Amino acid sequence: MKNTRTKSTGCPATQLDILGDECARTILVATSSGPRTAKELTARTDCSSATVYRRINTLLESQLLAECIRFEEDGSHTTAYEATVERLRVDIDANGIDVALTETDEPT
Repeated sequence: MKNTRTKSTGCPATQLDILGDECARTILVATSSGPRTAKELTARTDCSSATVYRRINTLLESQLLAECIRFEEDGSHTTAYEATVERLRVDIDANGIDVALTETDEPT
């Protein structure tokens, strides 16, 4: 069972800008069901590998994506990426815009 935690983000404009990018959204969707390599993510998008790596870096910096090591059956390992957010809520009121993320945590 997954634990979830909701927190407000530091910069709503940055989060919304990132989510406005189709390649970044595709990466988040693809990594929401488990870790994916950059090669696998490139195959799922209509973007070049250079663009995918830029979006991965942006998502990592924004803490929407986490880097992990995936071990293969043959004993090799590779860097993979997994979404850290399960839900995003945008609140708009007289004080401005607030973006809250619901993060997923694996039980310890």
